Amino acid sequence: MAEAHDDSSDEEATIAEEVVVTKYKMAGDIANRVLQCVIKEATAGKSVLVLCEMGDGMIVEETGKIFKKEKEMKKGVAFPTCVSVNNCICHFSPLRSDPDVVLTVGDVIKIDLGVHIDGFIAAVAHTVVVGMSTEMKVEGRKADCIMAAYLASELALRLVKPGEENSTVTDAVQRIAESFQCKPIEGMLSHQLTRNVIDGEKSIIQNPTEAHRKEHKTCTFAVHEVYAIDVLISSGDGRSRQLDARTTVYKKTDSQYSLKMKASRVFFSEVANKFTTLPFTLRVFDDEKKARMGVVECSKHGLMEPFNVLYEKEGEFVAQFKFTVLLMPTGPVRITQGLFNPDEISSQYSVEDEELKSLLATSANKKTQRKKKKKKAAKAADAAAAEGGDVAEGADAAEGADNAVDGDGN
Repeated sequence: MAEAHDDSSDEEATIAEEVVVTKYKMAGDIANRVLQCVIKEATAGKSVLVLCEMGDGMIVEETGKIFKKEKEMKKGVAFPTCVSVNNCICHFSPLRSDPDVVLTVGDVIKIDLGVHIDGFIAAVAHTVVVGMSTEMKVEGRKADCIMAAYLASELALRLVKPGEENSTVTDAVQRIAESFQCKPIEGMLSHQLTRNVIDGEKSIIQNPTEAHRKEHKTCTFAVHEVYAIDVLISSGDGRSRQLDARTTVYKKTDSQYSLKMKASRVFFSEVANKFTTLPFTLRVFDDEKKARMGVVECSKHGLMEPFNVLYEKEGEFVAQFKFTVLLMPTGPVRITQGLFNPDEISSQYSVEDEELKSLLATSANKKTQRKKKKKKAAKAADAAAAEGGDVAEGADAAEGADNAVDGDGN
């Protein structure tokens, strides 16, 4: 009973505590490093299966190097590495028994993964084109959806802040996509993250149908919340569908059912012990065949939630950018992101909306804003001194401006 009490107490931990912030940032650092390694290896002729195994293996290896003395602390994969190509929208993480997918030059690939330390999750996703460079720029509809997704994610970063509503982000992402004659993937959600929970209560929906708008709750972001902002933009109509790709990523739900098959009971027990409620891939089980058997009954009775592999229409392209952001009292802190070079992308469109352009031009980095404030204040102090003014007054003004920025919760 004592252990159950401690667990429930731990689950309430938030980024108001410095130790929790540290765990989030450590998970974010690992996620960023692993992402860059997978991107580097994503070359023509490379197997998608190999890339997925590499990503998960690196996450396990890197998280195994930290908090070694904390024997009971769980850490590792928070979302299995997925590599979704071209019109495949998300969740493609094949098994060894599945047909392999081999990358070719020009493929649009979305790399999606998550890391957790003690249940505190850092998620990240990034889009690259195989073989792209400043000499071999991405053009056409590939470029359009990539730029739209990237700019929409940057805009979202500036809007996900305490006091703002989720509907504001939904509308802004839609407007950016329209600027590039693209569509956000219909009904996709960005979720609040809490300990061991990758799909928290608050969420942001993109490209909602009328039914979605009626069902989806409006919420307001608050200080000390954490979000995984996930933007997916398509060159097509934005509607997802399932094809014949096997679902391999699942997570345990809180539902209860008395399983009949022994294979199902063994499978469920292993999932509960290893992954709690975080997503996992069937690829990690020693006996893949038994895992495939066990998950069927578990899913049928709601004990496991599938992350189905989704597709756009053949010939279309989908781009994805995902980052994790901590809503701190001093402003949003992004802890995950991939490296993006706009010089490698040549879209025929651009953002013409002055309101959106103005918002994108603002800095999302509070440290950058503070430095600019200090420079302006310092210049004012120098000017005052040059004109015979009181230098002390100028210095006081600089300190006051800096304090005002530090106290700004937005």
